[in-house]
Amino acid sequence: MTTSTRGASKTPAVLVLEDGRIFRGRAYGAVGETFGEAVFSTGMTGYQETLTDPSYRRQVVVMTAPHVGNTGVNDEDPESRQIWVAGYVVRDPARVPSNWRHRRTLDDELSEQGVVGISGIDTRALTRHLRERGAMRVGIFSGDAVKDDRELLDRVLQAPQMKGASLYEEVTVDEAYVVPAIGEKKFTVAAIDLGIKGMTPHRMAERGIEVHVLPATATLEDVYAVNPDGVFFSNGPGDPATADHPVSLMRGVLERGTPLFGICFGNQLLGRALGFGTYKLKYGHRGINQPVQDRTTGKVEVTAHNHGFAVDAPLDKVSDTPFGRAEVSHVCLNDDVVEGLQLLDKPAFSVQYHPEAAAGPHDAAYLFDRFVSLMEGQRA
Repeated sequence: MTTSTRGASKTPAVLVLEDGRIFRGRAYGAVGETFGEAVFSTGMTGYQETLTDPSYRRQVVVMTAPHVGNTGVNDEDPESRQIWVAGYVVRDPARVPSNWRHRRTLDDELSEQGVVGISGIDTRALTRHLRERGAMRVGIFSGDAVKDDRELLDRVLQAPQMKGASLYEEVTVDEAYVVPAIGEKKFTVAAIDLGIKGMTPHRMAERGIEVHVLPATATLEDVYAVNPDGVFFSNGPGDPATADHPVSLMRGVLERGTPLFGICFGNQLLGRALGFGTYKLKYGHRGINQPVQDRTTGKVEVTAHNHGFAVDAPLDKVSDTPFGRAEVSHVCLNDDVVEGLQLLDKPAFSVQYHPEAAAGPHDAAYLFDRFVSLMEGQRA
C-alpha cells in the first residue's frame, strides 16, 4: 500500500474488483492506492472496533450502513494498537462528528494511519455484488494513482489472494505481556495472540483471571512456564490451513488436558487439531448481528462475527477424534455454518464468533463463564 496526502472530499477515487466491476467515488482517508480482499460488514455501529480488529488484516471492508463516522474517533474504543483494515469503503461519511468522547474525525484518523478509502459509491450495489459473486480481490485508487481502468485491473489481479495467506504472524505481539485480574485473582490463563482484541483479556480479567498474552510463536514450554489453569487461543486473520505451529501447540495443550477455549481463528485451529478440515466461505460472516444457536441449551443468541473461513465438521453426529469425542456445539441459523465445537471427554471448547462484545452484542458473554467453570472443575 502506498499513500500520499490526506484525503479530500473532491479528490476522485475508483474501486476496481477482480472481476472487472468498477465503482467511482471520492477519496476518504489517505490518498493513494491499496489492495486486499473485498468483504462487507453488516454492523450498524462499532466501526472503530472493526477498523482496529486484527482479523481484518489485508481486507478492504465495505460498510453496509450508509452513514459512517458520525461519532468520530475516541481514545477508549480501539481494540488494538492500530487500524488493520487494508482499505475502507463507505457511502455517506459524516461531515461533522457528534459525540462527547470523540477526539478526531474518522477521515483524519484514516489519513493519519495511511488507510486508503473511498466514499460516495453505492455500497448497497457493491454488497449485493459480493453477496452473489463472493469475496474477491479489490483495489482502491485515488489521486495520482487513478489511471487507465485496464491497468488498474491488471494490478488488482496481481495482488495475493486470501486463500493460502498466513497472516497471524503479522499481527501478533513481539513480547509477552500480562493483563492483571480485576479484584481477587482466581486463575491464570495463557492467551495465544493470533490477532487478539483488547476487550478479550479484559473480559477474562473481570472474572478474576490473570491473563498472560503470549506471541503466536510461543512454544509449549512458554505456555506452561506461566503455570496456567487454562489456555486461550484468540481470533486472527488469514487461512487457518497455514497455521501449522498454533495447531501443533494446541494439540500439545489437549494432550495435557488443560482447559482450553478458542474463539474465531481459535475455533478453526481446534477443528484442525481434532482432524477436521477447514474451507473458505463464499463471502463470510461479518457484523454484530449474526444469529447463532447454542445447541447445548437451545438458546439463540445475536453475535458478532468476522470470519471468512469455517470448520468442516458434521452437524448432527458425535465424531471420534484423537482427543476423544467431539461435537458441533453452535451453528449459524443463516446458513448452517459450524459456529462452535466442544470435546466431550476433555475440557476444551471453541466458538467461531466474538463473545467479547466489542462492539456488542452481549449475548455470548456467558462463554467466558463457561471457561471459568471448566477451570474450576479441573481444579476440583
